[in-house]
Amino acid sequence: MRNLRIVFMGTPYFAVSTLKALVEHNYNIVGVITAPDRPAGRGQKLQESAVKSYAKSQNLTVLQPTNLKDKEFLRDLKLLQANLQIVVAFRMLPKAVWQMPQYGTFNLHASLLPNYRGAAPINWAIINGEKITGVSTFFIDEKIDTGEMILQDTTPIDPNENAGSLHDKLMDQGSALVLKTVKLIENNAVKTTPQVDTEGIKTAYKLNRDNCKIDWSDSMEAIYNKIRGLSPYPGAWCVLINGEAQLDIKIYESKKESFEHAYKTGHIVVGKKELKVAVSHGFIKIEKIKLPGKKLMEAESLLNGYVFHDNAKML
Repeated sequence: MRNLRIVFMGTPYFAVSTLKALVEHNYNIVGVITAPDRPAGRGQKLQESAVKSYAKSQNLTVLQPTNLKDKEFLRDLKLLQANLQIVVAFRMLPKAVWQMPQYGTFNLHASLLPNYRGAAPINWAIINGEKITGVSTFFIDEKIDTGEMILQDTTPIDPNENAGSLHDKLMDQGSALVLKTVKLIENNAVKTTPQVDTEGIKTAYKLNRDNCKIDWSDSMEAIYNKIRGLSPYPGAWCVLINGEAQLDIKIYESKKESFEHAYKTGHIVVGKKELKVAVSHGFIKIEKIKLPGKKLMEAESLLNGYVFHDNAKML
């Protein structure tokens, strides 16, 4: 059995579950690499990453390079004498980093590769209406998420769940898969499989303002999937036209109502306790909404104090 010396690389909360699992299974974590502290909040106070906070609580050595090619960082990394590196929700590594350890550098990715390579696999799986997703481990190579596969594990996507709940499921499933992967490496029992690129591979593009905007001319299913696929972060948005007001709003939760009607696409239908938007063959009923400068609220609460004009619409 190999005596592993592990460097862990990760930044957000998603990665903490895996680091914690490694620590609790008594693996030798000789260093943790995470993003530099960043200003956050109204006071712009420096905030450390979730991974750094946990690493400090376990008295682990933490490095926070701004440049992964920096000679000083590469020297410090080499001094840790790691023979395995594990990457979870971190940035792209230069070859000088990923080829350093004797037993390689492997990554946990929150999709069933080769589908959904990229920055936002959890969101896009829901946006595209997938029924199944999962987690994959693979050895890192020169490109993004293309290295030889080690293990995969699948999970169903509930038809009503959002990106937040799927994130939490894959976080736990991913940490378990990493432990299985480490055990294989520890026992020198890894058998990798090359990723095969076929036609129709789906990509997990980085989320931006353009691809987070709701297109009300889309199908009811596509709009519903976009809203839940972008909830709770970053949120699907659109423009509300209400009288003279033109507001960028975000919708975080909705329901589908199939119903043939004569309304124009985007027309807002207001009831005593409900807020609906007309779409092809039905309505998107808004459950949770956020107006500029306001807190996220139930649509019913919004209707208690906000007046919609008769010609109000979503663009």
